[in-house]
Amino acid sequence: MRVLNLCVAAVLIFAAVYVYEIKFESTLRAERVASLRAEVRQERETIAALRAEWAQLENPARIEALVRRHLDLEPVEPNQFDSLDSLPVRPPREDAIATMLETVLDAEDRPTGSVLRPEQPPEVRR
Repeated sequence: MRVLNLCVAAVLIFAAVYVYEIKFESTLRAERVASLRAEVRQERETIAALRAEWAQLENPARIEALVRRHLDLEPVEPNQFDSLDSLPVRPPREDAIATMLETVLDAEDRPTGSVLRPEQPPEVRR
């Protein structure tokens, strides 16, 4: 009976040490979580400050003032724009791949096996 009592006492001591170790480890992890949350909060505040600074830097009024101060530009006049009809005709492509694609798409035998959709007569309305 004494051996059994000693074994039970040893198991209880071992269990108490194990529970204490788990408690200590959980306390350390809780402290780590708290420090990480503080770091995240600090980083979010830094991001918010940087976004505010970026919004200030990209303010159109500020950019316009900088342009007027540092560049010698004149405002755009409405008569400076022209219609698209006055643009020169686009030169033909000198692209070999584009030429190959155009010839493949125009060919009767399609390499992908696709077929043209048959012409359908227009619908008759009554």
